[in-house]
This record gives sequence, C-alpha cells and structure tokens, in this order.
Amino acid sequence: MKKIIIACFLIFGVLNLAIANHIKGGFFTYKYLGAGSTSGSLKYEVTLTVYMECFPQPGQLNQEIDFTIFNAGSNIQYRNEKVTITQTYELNQPVDDECITGDQTGCYYTIVKYTKTIDLPSNAEGYTISYQRCCRIPGVENIQNSSSIGNTYSITIPGSSAPHNAQTNNSATFEINDLAVVCRNSYFTIPFVATDADNDVLTYSFCDAWVGGDQTNPSPQLASSPPYQTLPYLFPFNGSNPLGQNVTINSQTGLISGIAPNISGSGEFVITVCVNEFRNGVLIATTRKELHIRVGTCSPITPQLEPSYISCDGFNIDFNTNNPNPIIKTFLWDFGDGQTSTEKNPSHTYADTGTYNVKVVVNKGLGCEDEAITIAKVYPGFFPDFTASGICVTKPTQFTDNTTADYGIVDSWNWDFGESSVNNDVSDLQNPAFTYPSMGTKNIRLIATSTKGCIDTIIKPVAIIDRPPLSVAFSDTLICAGDILQLEAIGNGVFSWTPGITITNANTATPTVNPANTTKYNVQLNDNGCINFDSVNVNVVDFVTLVAMPDTLICSGDAVQLNAVTNGLQFMWTGNGTLNDPNILNPVAIPVNTTNYQIISTIGGCNAADEVLVTLVPYPIANAGPDTLICYESSAQLNGSANGTSFTWTPGGTLDNPNILNPISTPPSTTNYVLAAFDTQGCPKPGYDTVVITVLPPMGAFAGNDTAVVIGQPLQFNAIGGVTYTWQPGTGLNDPTIPNPIGIYDGSFDSIRYQVSISNLAGCTETAFISVKIYNVEPQVFVPTAFTPNGDGRNDLFRPIAVGMKSFDFFRVYNRWGQMIFSTTVSGQGWDGRIKGNEQGTNSFVWIVQGTDYLDRPFFKKGMVTLIR
Repeated sequence: MKKIIIACFLIFGVLNLAIANHIKGGFFTYKYLGAGSTSGSLKYEVTLTVYMECFPQPGQLNQEIDFTIFNAGSNIQYRNEKVTITQTYELNQPVDDECITGDQTGCYYTIVKYTKTIDLPSNAEGYTISYQRCCRIPGVENIQNSSSIGNTYSITIPGSSAPHNAQTNNSATFEINDLAVVCRNSYFTIPFVATDADNDVLTYSFCDAWVGGDQTNPSPQLASSPPYQTLPYLFPFNGSNPLGQNVTINSQTGLISGIAPNISGSGEFVITVCVNEFRNGVLIATTRKELHIRVGTCSPITPQLEPSYISCDGFNIDFNTNNPNPIIKTFLWDFGDGQTSTEKNPSHTYADTGTYNVKVVVNKGLGCEDEAITIAKVYPGFFPDFTASGICVTKPTQFTDNTTADYGIVDSWNWDFGESSVNNDVSDLQNPAFTYPSMGTKNIRLIATSTKGCIDTIIKPVAIIDRPPLSVAFSDTLICAGDILQLEAIGNGVFSWTPGITITNANTATPTVNPANTTKYNVQLNDNGCINFDSVNVNVVDFVTLVAMPDTLICSGDAVQLNAVTNGLQFMWTGNGTLNDPNILNPVAIPVNTTNYQIISTIGGCNAADEVLVTLVPYPIANAGPDTLICYESSAQLNGSANGTSFTWTPGGTLDNPNILNPISTPPSTTNYVLAAFDTQGCPKPGYDTVVITVLPPMGAFAGNDTAVVIGQPLQFNAIGGVTYTWQPGTGLNDPTIPNPIGIYDGSFDSIRYQVSISNLAGCTETAFISVKIYNVEPQVFVPTAFTPNGDGRNDLFRPIAVGMKSFDFFRVYNRWGQMIFSTTVSGQGWDGRIKGNEQGTNSFVWIVQGTDYLDRPFFKKGMVTLIR
C-alpha cells in the first residue's frame, strides 16, 4: 500500500510538472473608467495578457484566476479578485519570410486575456495588482533551472498623492505583434512598442524578470506580497542585458536590436521591458512586459557587420560581412568618403583621418534587398609602450606607461604582469607596481585603449633578477699625480663609493677623486634594498712614456699610417692638415712634401713628445701616348715615353713586344693598354698611364638587293654602312656621291651593275654591288605557267616577279574548290607546292595578283599554273 501511495505521488508530481511548464510571458494593463460604484471609489478595467506555449493542455489553461491587490505603500494585501478568461487566440505567422532561411510559419504563442472591472477606494499610496503562476518552459538559455521557476506579473496604479492627477491614469499598453524572427549570431530587430491613451511621454529599458509560484504550488490563489525576487540569470546575462552586451533597446522607440547570442542550435531567452510614463517631466507609472524570445538557426539577409571598424595603425580597413545566407547575391558598399565597392569583404584605404558612416546594401534591385550601417574610425598613430624600473625579485617593480596617441587620449590600461605563480597579477592602473616572488624573464602584456576607440597590445620581456644592473664607464684608468678624475657608474638607485678619502660626492653616480697613489674605488648600488657592486682602479703616474715609430720613406701622393707606443690617454699630432684625425694614436697621413710629424701624449697634467720624419720620393713618369681610332681587323703602333729604367705594356697578348715603348698592337676590339714605368730613385711603385685603341666595328656595306624596273620608272637606291659614298658607274643616277640616289633609265641598255664604295669616320672603306634589270614594257607582274617543286634548286617555287610596281597588294593561289592555299604581299616570295606541310601532286591551280604601278595606276591579273611532280 505504501509503495502504491508513493507511486501515485510520483505520477502526480510528474503530471503536475508537465502541466505547469507552459508560461512564456505576460503583462498587466489598466484603464481608468471614472468614479466607482461606492462613494470615494474609482473604477478601473484591469487586463492580464498571458503568453503560453501554443495549444495549452486543459490543465495548463486556468479558466479562473486570482488578481491579488496590495496597498502600494505598505505592500499589505487589500483583497483578491476572481477573474475569468475573456479572450483566447493563437499568434500565428502565416507565411515564410523569403529573405530568411528556414521555416518561420506556424503558431508562435497562445494569447490568453483575463479582464475585470474593479472598484478601488481612493487612497494616497495607490494599489499594486499581481498574479503569479508556475512554471516556465525548460531549457531557457539565460536563467538557471527555468522549468522550476515561475512568473510574477504586476502593475501599480498611482494613488491620490501622485502628481499630475496620476490616479486617473491609463497605463501604457503594449502592442501584441510578437512575430519577429531572431537568428543566432545575426542582426535582428523586435518592436516592443507601447501606446498611451493620455499621450504621456514613454521611455523604454530592459529590467529584471521576477520569480513567482513553484512546482509545489504552481497556481497559488494568492500572490505573495511585493517586492519580488529577481530571476537567477546565468552569466553573462542579466535583466539589463538579457541577450548579452550586443543587444540594446532604444529608450525612445522601444526597438530592440543587435546581434543575437551565438548559441548551439535553437533556444529561448527571457526578456523584460519596462515602459515608464512621464507627465510634465515627472515619472507617474511603469508598465512591465515579460516575454520568451526564441533564437533559431535561421540566417537572415541583413548584412552582419561589426558595430565599428577601427584602424589605429594606418589608413586601411578590412570590412567583412559574416552572413551565410545563400540568398545574398550582390553587395554594394558605400565607405562614407565617396568611394564604393561591390566585393563581399572589401579592403578600403581612406585618404584622411576621421569617423565615417559606412553602409552596405545586399541584393540591390534583385528582391530581398536589405542594408546595414556601421562606422569606420581612422585614427592612426596609436602605439602602446611602457618601461619597467626596479627589477629585483621580492622588491616592487614600477611600470610606467609610455603609450602615445596622435588622436584622442589614452583612457584605459589592462596589465598582465606575467607571473603565473600569483593569482592577482593584473592591474588597470596607468602606472602600477608589482612585486615578483621569483626570478626569470616575465612577459609583460599591456592592452591600452583611447577615446577614439583604438585598442592595441604590447608584450615585452622583463628580466627579474636578484641584483640591480650596474656598470662603470671604465674599470681601469690612469691619472697624473695631482690630477682630479670624475668616476661614473650606470644604474638606477642609490650609489655609495669607498674608500671615502680623496673623494667628493661619494653618494652620487659621478664622484670626483684625486688620489696621491694608485687606488681601487668600490661602488655599491642600492635599488630598494636590492644590492650590487662594481669597482674602478685608478693608477697614478708622474710621467708619460712615449716612443714614436721610426722615420720612413713613401712615394709622393701615397698615404702612411703613423703610430707610437705610449701609456698616455690623449694624443695630439701636428702635421699641417694632412692627417685624417690628429687626436688618435695611429692617424693616416697624406703629406704633400717631406714632413716631420710630432706627437704629444698626455695623462692629465703629464705629457711627453716625440716625432717622425716622412720623406717623399716621386713616382716614375709614364706617358702612353694619344688615344687612337682604327679600322676593324687593322693595326696601330703605340708611342709611349717614360723616365724609368724599365717599362712594360699590359695586356701584352695583342702586342708584338710588350717591353718596348713603341710596340705594334692588333686588338680584336677596343682595348685599354697600360704602360707601367719603374725606376731606382727610391719609390718602389711604378708610374702608370693608359692609351685607348678604339676599334671600329665592321661597316656592313650594303647597296641593296638586285631589282628590276621598266623604262622611265624612278628607282630609289639606299646604301648603308658608312658616312661617304661613291657609285660607279654614275649612269642614270641623279647624284653618285650620296647613299640614296635616284636612277631613271631610257631603255638604251637592258641591265646595269653598280659598285658603291663606302667609307667611315676612320677612313675605312668597303664596297658593295647591286644589279638592275630594265624592261622595255608597261608595268607588269611576271608569273610562270608551271613549276617543279622537287628540291633540285631549279624552279622549285611558284612566285611572281613585279616590275614597275609601286606597291604589291597581294599574290594568292587557289585550288580547284576555290580554297586559298597561299598568299603573300612580297614580290619574289612564292609557294613551295605544299598545303599545311603536305606535298601536292600534279595539278592545276588558279592565281590572282593585285597592286599599284609607279604611275599610281591599279594593276590586277589572274591566271593558271601547273604543278608538275
């Protein structure tokens, strides 16, 4: 029996839970109807609109519910009102939006309305009317354990103490148009619009949804008294951000918009919107609407843009549309600076800094057209940077922000000090300090932002060590007895030097000392209790050692490096401005005369001097003679002179004797011959001179190709290859001394052969020949009647010979089917008896020729030719 009872309770609990999970939103409204039925009372029509899952079960749809009424000032229950259903209907989407993927049709909510006219005695505080019901549907994305959490719907009617006669107010009323399609990770809009019969000013905001009812009592007769508990939202959601940071509500219009959460699959989110009524600038009433919004796996056509695109390191911005909807076919971008693009994800370079309004239109003029806008911020010159000081382990390390911004100001800092062994190794201060518990290289990350929207990151390694960095400018030096020396240590912190005798400013980085004897000075650096040491050895002497190099001999114009052996610290050479640096120990000298160089070596107040004599000996003199121009494949005699005792020419391969002053050269091309002269006057180096033998290239004399003319036809010659020309014989030529004479013939002879002598600038001469055939006929094109293309070198080509023709338009050959098998525009060029490389057998072919004769008369001729194999 006990088991049966327990089982019954379990079954009842499951059924009760199933019946309970159906509520998806709701809101209260009221209308002021005037004076009530009793003295001093007011009459209101109060309506509760409840959103349920479509087609609720009989146990889920209560025919009668209770409105619990509280004193709005004390929250003490005043009375209950029984209210019955006045209207029920489904909120349906009859057709799909063709611009959104997926099926959007069907029932979205069942709407249930409970309305009752209520008389309420006038009071100063007003009344709060509430209704509670459990439970919500399971699996709501932004709250915990949604199936076990109920709802509270409530509204407050102002009392007589409210300003501007608010006791007679009509509440704001929400429109029931909740058919918006919301796709995950996509831009959407939902109009949470309300109207007000009193024309009060309405403002909108997200607010907390309230808990009410539970699984043990899903439909309480009495609502609990205000104030009400906020829903347990799941991070990062809350009442002010029910759909995350990327979704906002317009406070003036009630339009909810933004990028929906990127959830896995589909899911529902609870949102609550509060509408505040202002009359003459004073808040008089608030109406709340709660609703479950379904976020699906669909894809809208609205382009998905970032809220803003920012470039802080240049003028280029890469834009992108993260939208997988296959309905989108075209894109039209307007970058806000007069430039456009039709790419899906364009890259654009702005000409100047500033904030630009960017718009992209998809499917323009194609149907399913939509657009989205964003802004582009171009503010280059943002560079995060920092320095670190005090880098000893277990001591505070100070970080100093050095971030620069050419536009705007740096307004936030996010530091990560790179110490994995410490939980709280971050800071948002501009110049923080951090104490490292361990040594090693730490990767410090700084993320900085600016008022222009720039954000950038820099990561720098900082070595945390057990002692502060310390160095000295020199560790060993010399001074002259009685001199004063300034020491120098490099580091950050407090310095102290020892021994304390013969020293001034011993607690600075740069003290001065004047020891009488050689002394070792020790320096200690203290950086916030982190210690390091170093030392400087000061050697004291009373004289300078100096030995200059031996005297030397060099060739005139040569350089010599001077040097000396000394313990001095400063040096000065005297040398009449011929030294590259007179203040180093080993300068380079280029004397113009024999010179005595003196060196002075100094240690403070001590110095020593020595000298070096540099004697100059002139180079041997060589003269290779004047440059020469010779003809191709000819010789030239070199004519050199020298004052040396021996000499040689290079290169010697094209000389008959490279060891005499006047050899014969036969260079194949232009050649530089160098004459080197040697003597015994003391300069060990030779003197050089160069002569250039320029070899002219082959002339390439050419008189032209043999040709033919008719009587009276002018013939233009064009010889090339030189600068002077002589034609022999001069018969028929207008000028036999120019490269391009004109020949005209009267028919007294039928052919003539010309020789033209051509000379160049060097006097080189070549000859060339050209033959002219003279025909005593009208201008003509001679075409043979047969040819034998057998490769014997005789009559192998079928070709035209044009005489008296000014231009040759074409010569064409056709087969018996009228197909053109050969064509040329060059007189003398012919057909070899092949078609596409294949030899043709014996056959007849048609030819035609067209041109213009030298008198500008058109010429046309045709005929037959026989190919013989």
